[in-house]
Amino acid sequence: MKIILIACLLGASFCTQAQSLHADLYAGAANYQGDLQGKKISFDNSGPALGLGLSYDITNKLIVRGAATYLKVKGSDNNSGSKGVPSRNLSFKTSVLEAQLALEYNLLDLSERSFTPYVFAGLAVFHFNPYAFDSSGSRVYLRSLGTEGQGLTAYPEKQLYKNNQLAIPFGGGLKLALSDNLQVEIEIGLRKLFTDYLDDVSGTYADSTLLANGRGTQAVAFAYRGSQIPGSPSYPGEGAIRGNPDKKDWYYVTGIRISYLLGSGAGNGRRGGGGKNKLGCPTRVY
Repeated sequence: MKIILIACLLGASFCTQAQSLHADLYAGAANYQGDLQGKKISFDNSGPALGLGLSYDITNKLIVRGAATYLKVKGSDNNSGSKGVPSRNLSFKTSVLEAQLALEYNLLDLSERSFTPYVFAGLAVFHFNPYAFDSSGSRVYLRSLGTEGQGLTAYPEKQLYKNNQLAIPFGGGLKLALSDNLQVEIEIGLRKLFTDYLDDVSGTYADSTLLANGRGTQAVAFAYRGSQIPGSPSYPGEGAIRGNPDKKDWYYVTGIRISYLLGSGAGNGRRGGGGKNKLGCPTRVY
């Protein structure tokens, strides 16, 4: 009798988890806002965004979700929409690897409806490494150059920025239940960053001679590329404004999330419902 009771408890636990755990697939477009992108929202420099994740129903309305995402962002002075900075002629690209954990809240109950708006917020860790291209088309990573004098003894207040950073992801979307197991969600997610160096541009210019002696001539060439444009001013003087450190960079992702319920359906494509699933477990009702 005890063995049967234990088996029933284990089975009930498995059924509950099977009805609550979802596998998620993300696909969309990534963009950035910063010193090389003057517009708050722009899709001119979109890059791909792909991700995989898991989500777990705490209740019909509250979900915890985790995801790993790969995306690419880019920007340039020539296509930034900003005024007064094209003479820098700067550009960058970077891949971003992100791990995210967040809480999601459905505004409507999917056990009663087949759709709902939702919002989410959480915490993320991401890795980035901005680069640009030289005249021969070779990729040059910018962080190690210290383009603003980072790491030089002449500028002790300027330190090399870290490739691994924290972010606060938040956003929302619309969730549609297509079947017992399948949901499609249209989502926009923003990332509030705590670094202004996603694009390698933030503060002021270093002295070109000090920068060349400390980091090499390539650092000077990528700190200011206006010399490649006929009629542009020469390399700015030490302390001249290169970026705005008071406004941190952002990146954001717009796309589709496909969520598949692991196990069996929960009744009419909703996270809830009644009856029994294919495993013979009662569907979860909150």
